[in-house]
Amino acid sequence: MQALHMAELARESGYLGLIGESAQRAPIGGRDLRIQSQVYYMLTRRLPINYLHWLAPDDTHILIEGGPVDYFIFHPDGGVEKVVLGRDVAKGERPVVAVPGGCWKALRLHQGAPYALMANALSPEFTPDRVKIGEGQAWVRRYTGKAPWATEETLRALIGPNWQP
Repeated sequence: MQALHMAELARESGYLGLIGESAQRAPIGGRDLRIQSQVYYMLTRRLPINYLHWLAPDDTHILIEGGPVDYFIFHPDGGVEKVVLGRDVAKGERPVVAVPGGCWKALRLHQGAPYALMANALSPEFTPDRVKIGEGQAWVRRYTGKAPWATEETLRALIGPNWQP
């Protein structure tokens, strides 16, 4: 983690390290933003969950090593997906997961996996004012039952310590 300049990520959990930002910029939403930013992200047995959060930019996760990781995606139209970020493509795992901006998401390291190291490309760039962390009962009601795994218990666990009453 030190070699990649990663530090513990508050509230979301896991470890994060900046890789860089594109030199190109564009006017987006009345702002001048970089076209892309890139980060390393890691889950470990100590920090195995990336808690529920919403991002404005598109976010592409690329597995570098380790895993697999359950990737839960909650779309603005009420749809849900559970994708496994991993290397065993024959089992339906994907080494790359792309999530459109405006979705909620959470990640959970598989039991028995010691860690998962990923690179993320965010487009346009990540800015702290374009992220939301945590949700409450209205959000849980909206997504409960949308898939067999989308139980109230699972959704609350994905929100974790960021529950908003």
